[in-house]
Amino acid sequence: MRNGFYATVTIGGLVFGTYYYMDSRSAIHSYVTMPLMHTFTDPETSHNLAVKAMSWGITPKDQVPDHPSLAFELWGKKFSNPIGLAAGLDKQAEAIDGLFNLGFSYVEIGSVTPLAQPGNEKPRYFRLPEDSAVINRYGFNSDGHNVIALRLRNRIRNFLFHNHSTDAAAHELAANPTGSTATNILSLPRSLLPGKVLAINLGKNKNGDEVEDYVKGVQQLGRFADVLVINVSSPNTPGLRDLQHGDSLRKLLSAVVKERNASSPTVPICVKIAPDLSEKEIKSIASAILDTKVDGCIISNTTISRPSSLTPVKTLTEQGGLSGPPLKPLTLQALKTMRQEVGRKCVLIACGGVTTGRDVLDYGLAGASFVQGYTAFGYDGVRYPRRLKDELLAELQGRNWRDIIGASV
Repeated sequence: MRNGFYATVTIGGLVFGTYYYMDSRSAIHSYVTMPLMHTFTDPETSHNLAVKAMSWGITPKDQVPDHPSLAFELWGKKFSNPIGLAAGLDKQAEAIDGLFNLGFSYVEIGSVTPLAQPGNEKPRYFRLPEDSAVINRYGFNSDGHNVIALRLRNRIRNFLFHNHSTDAAAHELAANPTGSTATNILSLPRSLLPGKVLAINLGKNKNGDEVEDYVKGVQQLGRFADVLVINVSSPNTPGLRDLQHGDSLRKLLSAVVKERNASSPTVPICVKIAPDLSEKEIKSIASAILDTKVDGCIISNTTISRPSSLTPVKTLTEQGGLSGPPLKPLTLQALKTMRQEVGRKCVLIACGGVTTGRDVLDYGLAGASFVQGYTAFGYDGVRYPRRLKDELLAELQGRNWRDIIGASV
């Protein structure tokens, strides 16, 4: 009888422990898992381990359905909530489903360059724990268009086999799947998940052509994406930020939109800009966006500035882009300026220092249709999207997210 009791307790403990671990809300992830990762691994190793764990399906899931008041529609696509993941975490399209399972309604992979390239030399990723910030200079390390397209194609194939095993059309599609054909027939977004949106962030090779590299991205990867993002704002590729200015941006966006318009159905195009821009520069970008009919603007990428509020540590001298809470004032001001210029003619997305539900609300009131996080996710762990959604619900005080967008402008 005693052995039976111990066996019951052991089995019960294992069942409870497994359930507790697999729930993304569990405190163990923020107060045990993340501190251990940060103590015993360097930032890039920790990053890679997290991506691998999500790609293997051994990370927790958000067990709570999203509240209806968080839902909204954009570009004819349904979002279950306004919490997105910024590009930079899943650079190689390895962990898409694991990330959606955590509760993000929007996942942006990349940046993806036409040809594979290793990026900058290591070390290239640095934590600033006193400020919950990081500095990175990855430099568009990418497996390239062909490998990423293969992974996305295989994801569709696996989805078809597992979810439509008796459907003859699905089996035919699985032989040579594309995002457009498969999802059109199955009436699903290219994310393959209702209420979820998959974006692909496009970059250029270090020595690539400043227009053709992006056009190739539209050609090769547009068929797999719900949204395409043109990244002209990373500070870690020489000369890239110059593409934000004057005729260079207009020429690039015109070429990208022209290539996009040649496909059917068309996919929304967003451009991602830097926070280190003057009001005059933002106005120039806004003019190019409106003239070329780009669908959205992500504000912003990392900053090359080092705000005086940062804790003085040796790591602060590292070159690269700074992200985390210190970025929020820059992003919020740039968002407000852009909103004044484009009004409701272009969708605005906020990215920078999204750490709390209040941050999400601040960006929404300033005109952002949704937000993207990354750095705080690296500190908080898998509970991050669920925590933000719960905090945002409290901040909304019974209002709908879609009704507060731009309310303070």
